Amino acid sequence: MPFLYFKLIQAIKQTAKMSKTSSYSFKAPLDIIGINPFVFVPETILHDLFRILNREKGNIALKVSVNRSKYHPQTLLRYKGDWRLYINTSMLKDSPKRLGEELMIKIKLDFSERKVNMHPKLQSALDENREAKAVFDSISPTLRKEIVRYIANLKTENSIVRNTDRAIAFLLGQGSFIGRNKI
Repeated sequence: MPFLYFKLIQAIKQTAKMSKTSSYSFKAPLDIIGINPFVFVPETILHDLFRILNREKGNIALKVSVNRSKYHPQTLLRYKGDWRLYINTSMLKDSPKRLGEELMIKIKLDFSERKVNMHPKLQSALDENREAKAVFDSISPTLRKEIVRYIANLKTENSIVRNTDRAIAFLLGQGSFIGRNKI
């Protein structure tokens, strides 16, 4: 009896290990909420992801392939009570115009770290302005990450300088930034 119990535990552990690396495939029609195209993930897959992660709350980092394209990092979000997998234009060309199209989706959990480094211009601007730095340190981690990511993803030097100035003004309560009027 103890030997069978040991074998059962080993099999369960092996299944859990395999689940963390396995991928899930499903077909779903492309839907839209506001301007954002998305698909619903089947309940069976959601429950399996919850079981593997041992949680049912918070965002879930995934790698997503749409119609056999390469994998893209994406986050599974809960919005208005439903779990939605947003499909952006880098994953599916002209995705907002393709509503109702049946998509072949392949997902797998993404355990890689998704850290975005603060742009040096933003860092030096915060170092130069103690008041803005104090506000930046006191805001929610989500808003901090949003500001850092926004500046880090800008392409031109001009837009980096302009938006860094706007971010500092926003932190000082002197304007809007990233779609927000005030903190």
